Amino acid sequence: MSCAATVIATSRFPTLSMSGDKNYLSVGLSHKHSGSALHSGLHKKATSSNPLVLHGQHFGHTVFALCDYPALLTAGILQLEELQDTPIEDYPADARREHRVFMELVESYPGLLDCLMNGEEEDIIHIGELMGKGVSGQPLMPPLSRNIKSDCGFNHEVTGMLLCLAGLDWSNTETKQSLKSSETAVCGDQWPMFLYAGYVYDAEDPWTGLLRSKILIFQGFKHVVRNIASTH
Repeated sequence: MSCAATVIATSRFPTLSMSGDKNYLSVGLSHKHSGSALHSGLHKKATSSNPLVLHGQHFGHTVFALCDYPALLTAGILQLEELQDTPIEDYPADARREHRVFMELVESYPGLLDCLMNGEEEDIIHIGELMGKGVSGQPLMPPLSRNIKSDCGFNHEVTGMLLCLAGLDWSNTETKQSLKSSETAVCGDQWPMFLYAGYVYDAEDPWTGLLRSKILIFQGFKHVVRNIASTH
């Protein structure tokens, strides 16, 4: 029985077939991953009934939305080995944060940590890919940095679209440049597009979908029910 199948069989979820789900990545346990595993892309709803896929979707909605699961699991196992000699307090803030998310993930799925510790490289990657399918989507390019603000807001194609004022067309080059240069001033009585369900604004009925976007509901839920840190 594969490591992924063992996790499913020993968890609280029903056993399901995973045939055809494997699609291994070229990630080695002997090498540290580049960048952070806590950066991924825009997400779409999972369509699989596989319990690992569904758990990845649940974890992305309730704990951390932007996970690269194969990289997170691979780096997490490596770091557990390193922590035998070096305390977590000696690591930089980003590494401590990544370790915290990894521990929340493995503790939320019974049998997962044991399987990862005893499994082969391809098992770890396969489990990560299955979980990643729950929140799969096109990667956010270029990725957003937590410490650099110059490429955020209206200077990024995706965040600019979300922040674009309702009633304006972000796809219009002149509108986009006007917002980037601050030629178009943002007033307090103008709503950004990310507040609307589906990021769609109805000029004839401005209240339709207001405060009902998924990004607002999910982040608001985590902020209130879990803690502020989980919304980052």
